[in-house]
Amino acid sequence: MTIEVGTKLEGKVTGITHFGAFVDLSGGVTGLVHISEIADNYVKDVNDHLKIDDVVMVKVINVDKDGKIGLSIKQAVDKPASEQQQRPPRGPRMDRPSGGGREGGGGRPGGFGNRDRGGRRPSYNTPSFEDKMSRFLKDSEERISSLKKNTEGKRGGRGARRV
Repeated sequence: MTIEVGTKLEGKVTGITHFGAFVDLSGGVTGLVHISEIADNYVKDVNDHLKIDDVVMVKVINVDKDGKIGLSIKQAVDKPASEQQQRPPRGPRMDRPSGGGREGGGGRPGGFGNRDRGGRRPSYNTPSFEDKMSRFLKDSEERISSLKKNTEGKRGGRGARRV
């Protein structure tokens, strides 16, 4: 029997590791169910979900050139249409007012916060890259000099200041 991507098979759990479980398919062929493919929710320990000799339904999700077979238990389960809804596309959230942000905060009516109608931040009150870099260098040099002052007297050996 040839194993193709997308086919659903029944298999028996033959081994459990911290990263997944090995499932014996028909004909002595073994595949791996990665820990992320065991259940829809977060799986901390594979042993909480599977035991050796459990019979599970798996879906073949990939077959490598070298013969390794990737399996999924969570993709093999047929979900009702109500649970198969896709996530909405990610993008800027305009439905929430931005309150108390670092630059301006507050908010305009309509929930746009400190963004203009195009979704961009206004150019005023925004320091340039060079300004940010020079401020970072100044702060960094101050921190290093204070560290040196505080640790200089605590070192033993030659060259250290003694009190």
